[in-house]
Amino acid sequence: MRKFIKISFLLTMFAFVAMNVQAQKFGYIDSQALLAEMPRAKQAQANLEIFEKQLTAKIETRMTAFQTKQQELYTAQQQGTITAKNLEAEAKKLEAKQQEIVALQQDLTRQFEERRVSELQPIYDDINSAIKSVAKENGYQFIFEKASLLYTDDSTDVSALVKTKLNM
Repeated sequence: MRKFIKISFLLTMFAFVAMNVQAQKFGYIDSQALLAEMPRAKQAQANLEIFEKQLTAKIETRMTAFQTKQQELYTAQQQGTITAKNLEAEAKKLEAKQQEIVALQQDLTRQFEERRVSELQPIYDDINSAIKSVAKENGYQFIFEKASLLYTDDSTDVSALVKTKLNM
């Protein structure tokens, strides 16, 4: 009789576990496609492109001036119109300029990354908030990114629900 009770108890537990596993809902979202459709994301991308062009122009101006000075020094050396002492001094100045340009490039890269984060992070936060809200409202235990999945059933795509939540 005790064995029967134990076996019954174990079968009941397995049944509950099986029902619980079957009750889990999974969904996926294509966040890249969602971002491509969002007007705020498009505007942020346009702002980033403008900022990047400004930074690129800044560095190109410095690079052009550096290359011009380098060419002038090379020409003076070839023509013999500069002494060895002056050539060495000018070469040191050029080296310092080159290091300044490298430091400027690094600083501009940092500035761009900071701007990118400040432009896009609020959008990402809104998307994540919408995904969490859709998951809670519709009983999803997991919502995955489509890009990381090998196979998906279109019926588990929650992108439309998230778009609705974002008022798109």
